[in-house]
Amino acid sequence: MTKKLLEVNGLKQYFPVKDGFLKTNYVKAVDGVTFHIDKGETLGLVGESGCGKTTVGRTLLRLYEPTEGQIIYDGVDITNVNMLPYRKKMQIVFQDPYASLNPRMTVGDIVGEPIDIHNLAKNAKIRKEKIISLLETVGLNSEHANRYPHEFSGGQRQRIGIARALAVDPEFIVCDEPISALDVSIQAQVINMLEDLQKEMGLTYLFIAHDLSIVKHISNRVGVMYLGKIVELAGSDDMYRNPLHPYTQSLLSAIPIPDVRLCREQERIILQGDVPSPLNPPSGCSFRTRCPYAKEICAKEIPLFKEYGNNHIAACHRIGEI
Repeated sequence: MTKKLLEVNGLKQYFPVKDGFLKTNYVKAVDGVTFHIDKGETLGLVGESGCGKTTVGRTLLRLYEPTEGQIIYDGVDITNVNMLPYRKKMQIVFQDPYASLNPRMTVGDIVGEPIDIHNLAKNAKIRKEKIISLLETVGLNSEHANRYPHEFSGGQRQRIGIARALAVDPEFIVCDEPISALDVSIQAQVINMLEDLQKEMGLTYLFIAHDLSIVKHISNRVGVMYLGKIVELAGSDDMYRNPLHPYTQSLLSAIPIPDVRLCREQERIILQGDVPSPLNPPSGCSFRTRCPYAKEICAKEIPLFKEYGNNHIAACHRIGEI
């Protein structure tokens, strides 16, 4: 029986924005997200830019303090606790390998910093051996330890970021679009490395990405976000074979197909209009302003998450009719 490593219940993350001299409005970046991740699995999180994917990942690690909701890690509510002991268990690989590494520190010091903070090496010799071992684990070598980040390519920098995350021997890693800034040929190498590390070290991932084909490849389950909410959640194969929510159907129809004939035959679902502002989201269903199937009930009532068999969950009033 699988064990839940992470549970998120009703997570909200609102950012205050000044509206005039006295009035304060709120950007509803994450608005009532609920999901869980089993030990050893990868949950993919997809959606358009600005839908709240990265904010979910950072709020889980309490890099942002949640506005509301509950975060349970390995059976313990960590919503309001001191996070230092959990930093060893929960790590993040940032999206931008150029901005996430300190340009004034050598690679050895970057990877060694978490080792120092958590006192994981008894002396300098053990520290050096651990750093070299971590670099070799991600496909670099001991010579790279004395160099600076600007001397490396984007793919190598992301490997350094992964080595830094692995330095504390974590259980759970938020992969925040770790391949979006890399060349396509390098993307495959990094994805394969993350999969190998998961098998060797028993890691659990929250994998945030734009590329739906990559998410299908690496994820056990996939969650689709729109305007701060998860609108559909299902096993990877089930999601791609039988998408239920109109937004998910639109996203999947946009995946490029390498076969020219099949690509021409594929029906593209092109959404009308723009994503509403999270400062003033629509009433009822957040997707209704762009949904071709929207009816009166969609403007009045927020759709509830319902299961449609095989742990396939979606939030839409019109499922079964469309």
